[in-house]
Amino acid sequence: MTPTPQAQTPHTQAQHGQAQHANVPHTQPANRAAHPHAQRAAHPHAQRRAARLPPLALAVLLLAGATAAGAQQFQVSPSAEVLAGDPLAIRLVGLPAGAEVELVAQRRVFDFFGPRPYGATARYRAAADGTLDLARDAPLPGGAYAGADPRGLFWSMTPLPAGSEAPADGSVRLLARVEGREVAAQALQIRRALPGVQRRSAAPFPGAVFALPPAAPATPAAAPPAGTAAPAAARRPALILLGGSEGGNAITFAAPAWASRGYAVLALPYYSPPGFGPSGPTPPQLPTLPAAFADIPVDRLQQARDWLAAQPEVDAGRIAVMGTSKGAEFALLAATRLPWIRAVVAVVPSDVVWEGWGPGTQPGQRSSFAWQGQALPFVPYEGFAQEMAGFATGGPVRFRRPHDAGRAAHPARVAAARIPVERIAAPVLVIGGDDDQVWDSGGMARAIAQARSAAGLPTLALVYPQAGHALGGDGWHPTTQHNAGPMTMGGNPQADAQAQAEAWVRTVQFLAGVLKP
Repeated sequence: MTPTPQAQTPHTQAQHGQAQHANVPHTQPANRAAHPHAQRAAHPHAQRRAARLPPLALAVLLLAGATAAGAQQFQVSPSAEVLAGDPLAIRLVGLPAGAEVELVAQRRVFDFFGPRPYGATARYRAAADGTLDLARDAPLPGGAYAGADPRGLFWSMTPLPAGSEAPADGSVRLLARVEGREVAAQALQIRRALPGVQRRSAAPFPGAVFALPPAAPATPAAAPPAGTAAPAAARRPALILLGGSEGGNAITFAAPAWASRGYAVLALPYYSPPGFGPSGPTPPQLPTLPAAFADIPVDRLQQARDWLAAQPEVDAGRIAVMGTSKGAEFALLAATRLPWIRAVVAVVPSDVVWEGWGPGTQPGQRSSFAWQGQALPFVPYEGFAQEMAGFATGGPVRFRRPHDAGRAAHPARVAAARIPVERIAAPVLVIGGDDDQVWDSGGMARAIAQARSAAGLPTLALVYPQAGHALGGDGWHPTTQHNAGPMTMGGNPQADAQAQAEAWVRTVQFLAGVLKP
């Protein structure tokens, strides 16, 4: 993941639906429809003349004729406009059999440096029936990715040189070329959220966002009287989102994506440190929130639940919590103490409480979390300051090292700081990566699942051996920059993207099965 404005923290946001990339507004598909008369057979004299041509000239002639007729075109199913994470099939038809086809994908991505053009290019061999299917056909060697993958051209995108072309409206542009000639083009809208998602602030929580699905057209018979609550059957299950140690308002960009799935969503910032951007240090985004990740009150979620219960659109009996990285630590802790939580999704989680850090803290003295004003037992880091020094020296920063060293050095404190996940009656989904270089989310996800399995509790564990820390996406957006800065997230672009794609679908299914939106 590209460093965020709060990059100098041990955990960055890998949130489901996170806004690392610009939303994609609606545009009309740009595929080229064939003219009705293009299907007429060639004149027999033209066929005889073509038969006498050399093979290369014949191929060029056939290609030129097919291009002029508009025979080559993209076929996109179910449509050229989908929600990110939903199935999308992309085929190219009408190609010369066995032709080498170059596909180019371009889009504008919002990353650490702002909106920038990204792109990917790969070459393929058309099948004997003149088709190319991204789910079926692997690219030829030397392209942006390897292996048949319907998302390959999307997650393998990398930043293009300044001044390069990319759609300004947030869409993805696909171009197909044969023998250097453009034969087809297609615009895709891979939307983070549905048009019309409702957003409003959520006082008294600084920076929080409350999001609801698009409003259905009301009929006089269906609309409740002014000033009254919606009927219970019309109220929606709620989802509380907790981000990681990037802090600030980053988590709020995920709210519309989950509102588009049918939930009332409260994206809840709880910490806002000084940041760092392309021009240097930046002040906290939300200065009324703690600047240090120390003694964060877990019982803040009770206030969030009470606020949600007062919203007329919310069914307070169906509330789940989803957290990523430090937010997963937060979510699991809360669920051990707050029985109203109906489900927990913990993305790259911890199974223990860790040391706190930040302005005004001393090494080894503060916990990350507190409950009702009392600091919770924690595992200290070992070598945290030395790891942080990499941001100044340019050396690789792997926060897994101080985590692993602290765990090895303090076994008694590990036992005291363990999150008692067997106390969570609700179903739990944990998602981790064994190559996570921020902390051992794969190992800790397994430990959580094992503890709950021993207690006979419902748990789904998704652990990906080659994936890193940035597992909160949907597999359709670039994963190539996760290790581009000094902070190393672990994993590799292909493993991260494939893990994201599966985990996203499983998370949607898990929440729907419990909350029934």
